[in-house]
Amino acid sequence: MTDDRITAEEFGRHDGVDGWTVADGAAQAVFDTGSFAAGVQLVDAIGELADAADHHPDVDLRYPTVTVRCTSHDVGGLSERDVALAARITAAARELDVPVRTGTG
Repeated sequence: MTDDRITAEEFGRHDGVDGWTVADGAAQAVFDTGSFAAGVQLVDAIGELADAADHHPDVDLRYPTVTVRCTSHDVGGLSERDVALAARITAAARELDVPVRTGTG
């Protein structure tokens, strides 16, 4: 393992990750898409961001939500790569008018 692992507290201190929760070494957010079509658009955006970052989250598309889970397997938990991708995903969702659910993960 490398030494770039971060704690849940460190993850939460970053800008752009509001609505994300951390449990079991992963960060998770639920996006309220309101429709399956909006969910597909968000998943497509996430795919582009993930490929560009070469860092791939778990994505669960269901009506009417998309759940995203980020973790860095090489460090056995969270890393700065997860923070960066989570913030980019949140920004992409905002551009699509898809809010992140707050109060749960």
